[in-house]
Order: sequence, then C-alpha cells, then structure tokens
Amino acid sequence: MCSSEVFEIDPQQLALPKEVKFCTKCVMSNQRPRITFDENGVCSACNYAATKHQNIDWDLRTKQFKDLCDRHRSADGSWDVIVPCSGGKDSSRIAHQLKHDYGMHPLCVTFSPPVYTDIGWKNLRAFIDSGFDHILVSPNGAVNKGLTKAGFIHLGDHNEIFDHGQMSAPFRVAAEKGIKLVMYGENGEAEYGGTSDINDKPGMPWADFELTYYSTGLDNFIDMAQQMGYFKEPVDARSFDAYRMPELEDLEKLGIEMHWFGYYHFWVPQENYYYAAKHTGFQANPEGRTIGTYSKYAQLDDLTDSFLYFLMFIKYGFGRTTSDAAHEVRDGHINREEAVELVKRYDGEFPEKVFGVFLNYLDITEEEFWNVTDKFRMDHIWKKENGMWKLRHQVS
Repeated sequence: MCSSEVFEIDPQQLALPKEVKFCTKCVMSNQRPRITFDENGVCSACNYAATKHQNIDWDLRTKQFKDLCDRHRSADGSWDVIVPCSGGKDSSRIAHQLKHDYGMHPLCVTFSPPVYTDIGWKNLRAFIDSGFDHILVSPNGAVNKGLTKAGFIHLGDHNEIFDHGQMSAPFRVAAEKGIKLVMYGENGEAEYGGTSDINDKPGMPWADFELTYYSTGLDNFIDMAQQMGYFKEPVDARSFDAYRMPELEDLEKLGIEMHWFGYYHFWVPQENYYYAAKHTGFQANPEGRTIGTYSKYAQLDDLTDSFLYFLMFIKYGFGRTTSDAAHEVRDGHINREEAVELVKRYDGEFPEKVFGVFLNYLDITEEEFWNVTDKFRMDHIWKKENGMWKLRHQVS
C-alpha cells in the first residue's frame, strides 16, 4: 500500500536545474523536464528543428512511410491502422492523409476528456462525418473524477489519468481488433525538447515506452486515490482497465507497432490546422484565442485543459504561450523578439472563465485549489513579494 506522500512532489520537479536559463534561439526554459541546452545556449528542440530543415531526406522518409503502409494495408478494406484521434487538427490530418493519400483504412479512437467543449465536440463530429470510422472510449465518470482529483492534488497534474487513458485506449482497441499499426502524431520529446536519444527512431521503442509515458505507476496511483477517499462509492477493479496498457510483451507478440507520423512527414502544427480546416471541417476556437496563449486552433476539446497549462506554469515557470511561441519560432512563423512579447503578455494567464467548472468537477473549494497549487511552487522559480507570487526569472 502506498501513502499519499509518495506523490507530494512530482519527481520531474525535483530533477530540475536550480539555475534558470532560456534558449538563445527560442523562448523555452531549461525547466522543461528532460530538455537539454548545448554550449551555445540552444535547446534540444531548436537543434532538432535545425536537423528537420537541413539534414533529413524527407523524400526518403516518404518512401519509408509508403513501404510501412504497403506492409500493413488490408486487401479487403478492413481496418489496418489505428489513429488516436481527438477531432483536433493533428489527428484529423493524419487520418485523412492515411486514407486518401496512402489508401489505408483507419479506425480512429478517442479517449473522452473530462469535460467536452462545444467546439471540441463539434469538431469531432465534423471529422467523423467527413468519412471516418470511430470509437469513443468513455471511462466510468465517477472513477474518472476521483482519479482526476488525485492527479491534481498529489501531482499538480489533473490530466495524469487522462494521459494514461489516452495512451492505452488505442493499443487496447488494436489488440482487440487485431490491428497491427498505431499511428501517433509527432515525437513530442524531439519537437518540444526531451529525450534526444529517440530523435531518429520512427516510434517509441517498447523498452522506453512505459518509463516515458507511464512514469507514475497506475496501480499505486489508484491505491492512493482509494485510500484518500476520492471515490464516492466502491469501484469494481475492471473500471480501471480503461487506463491500463496491454502488457508490452503481449503487444510485441501480436506484432503491434507504434509509429510517429511526424517522423515521416515534416511536422508543422499551423499547417495541420489549415489542412484539417480544408479537408475535415475543423474549426478554430470561435471565442478567439485559447486561454493562456495567443493561438486559436490547438487542444480545443477539453474544457479543463487550460488548468493543465496553468499548473505547468506554476510547477516549471513557463506556460502554454511559451510552448506555442517556441515552436512557431522554430517553424519560422515569428521571431524570438515577437515570441518574448507574446510570453510576457499571455503566459500563465489564469483560466477564470472555467474555474467554477474545474472546481465542481474535482469537488474542491477555491481555497483548496490554491493550497494545492502553491505547494508546487519551487523556491528557485518563485518568490513572494508583498504577499504576491512572482517569477524570479523571465525570458528577455
């Protein structure tokens, strides 16, 4: 049996360098877990972006992708590839190109977010209606609320359990349906800064999979939530299966492969938006920019998503704007000076508009929210002046 103290501080926070630095090419901080900086102060994500532009033979990668599809394509029109899909711009583009450019027969799988937005649900329906087979995996709502609450209180990450479900659902469906190819979007470790030793791999090796995506042991996490009374009533153990990966040994025996579409195709989030808008009816945020950033077309499906980025700001000192702006610098859409101004203007914006929805979903008070939030502030990132929290270091 575990104790709640095991989860009090995210291990990724404890591993952060105590001297805060910012990339000299983009605006990303060295407080991003697993990111590295070279001797010139350039982050690993920027160095990977340079490799993308200069050193990758994309024609060869396209040929490799065609060969991959040829190896998996069904002859009778049955499903031959799983596409994890939210109805967002990235997965919409992937599924559409697989079907129309490569002659594949995708089955798209969505793990339901805690609270759907109107535009998120509309985009998912538009995507399905544009011509795709689809499965929506909706976990037990009471269980999901309890585990979501546990993630927020003990990890400062309410999306921890959603990430488990979002990652496991496509592989569970693949194993059940006998589909041997699962196609994810981009290698986030490479694109945003992380473990660089898999930059040249077409997918996450199974040996690294659990450590990278499942660093919080699911059984301990569930056990802790039960001990702390986060479930309103007793829960059947099978209700947790929605968050559980098939055994990796079984996936290997079944011959199931996980690949990144972005390994084979030049990955530009903004271009994915234009593509999805044109081909699958995707619409940007009708309210304009998304809370916490300046963009209007990313991660629109989950009403609670803005708290993931707000807590990221609390834990690491950078938020959604930093992440978006850094990528757009690497893509050549804006320069560093423009990115700095965007970060100063929008980063760390509090999601006041949906605060009540978040509190209600987790069944916590506003006081409890701030008590939890403040315990994740690291001394080398934050200081308190006149009763107000302020960052010790800001990008310039």
